[in-house]
Amino acid sequence: MKIGIISFAHMHANSYAAALNKHKEAELAGIWDANSERGQAKANEFQSTFYASLDELLSSNIDAVIICSENVNHREHVIKAAEYQKHILCEKPIATELSDAIDMIQACEQHQVTLQVAYPVRFSEPVQEMNAMIGSGEIGDVLAVNATNHGQIPGGWFVQKDQSGGGAATDHIVHLMDLLRWTLKDEVASVYAEFDQRFYDIEVEDCGLVQLEMESGTIVTIDPSWSRPKSFPTWGDVTLEIVGTKGVLSVDALKQHSVLYNDEINRIERKSWAADMDELLVDDFIDCVKTGRAPFISGEDGLRTLEVVKAAYQSNQEKQSIKLNRITY
Repeated sequence: MKIGIISFAHMHANSYAAALNKHKEAELAGIWDANSERGQAKANEFQSTFYASLDELLSSNIDAVIICSENVNHREHVIKAAEYQKHILCEKPIATELSDAIDMIQACEQHQVTLQVAYPVRFSEPVQEMNAMIGSGEIGDVLAVNATNHGQIPGGWFVQKDQSGGGAATDHIVHLMDLLRWTLKDEVASVYAEFDQRFYDIEVEDCGLVQLEMESGTIVTIDPSWSRPKSFPTWGDVTLEIVGTKGVLSVDALKQHSVLYNDEINRIERKSWAADMDELLVDDFIDCVKTGRAPFISGEDGLRTLEVVKAAYQSNQEKQSIKLNRITY
């Protein structure tokens, strides 16, 4: 299977490219990037071909693309790839606006191509075990969830609202919302959120607190932030504490690591020994395209998580709880 990558603006493009080169039944057949210098360098690094024109890449004999452009460009790139009838794995969030997400989903349906959204944390082994335990009723009915997604500030276009759509809330809420929807088989009923800039002098939020009530009555708190310092031993964390009627389940998606006190670079590092979530995501996408099955993480999953983010921003602006009205399309 021949797969192209559209843009290396998002850092995950590097791990996706490595996963494609490792896969026995796939080939990284081409790269396009609006930054031609970066695109050519990545083509050299991953032994691929750089295309100066996106249309030239999409008109080649590739079967699918992985889109890792700036958030605001997802709509343009997904729709163009769909028009060329290429299957698509799109980096999260699906888009910066709900109307854009709907246009993307409808374009992929119209051209009968797969649209999968990149939520690799579903493939974390602790998260997979969490999903199985909750699904089997081991902790009973879920009453409440306290979740965190803390990270280091990524900088660059991520802190430019016109390119990213928002700050830490945009970057981090979607991961946790995807896990909650998938695991609890539940949807959000209402959202209350407060955001601020407490760590950096930037135009978007770097911290906040989100409180959700699910349709089932489950109460959820989410702490999304770019609060981890540069010296932190990894990029951040994804944790959940889930309170059920039969017990409490604590989950650390990145728990599987060893600690290295590295005197050569004078810092402490976490060295993961877990299965590579990004690699498993790419493997799943390839299998999805190969077999023709429905995507594990659909365009609608991307839309529903974006709805929560948008409601959170509205709540922060209006200083009140927002009832979530899900879009039909």
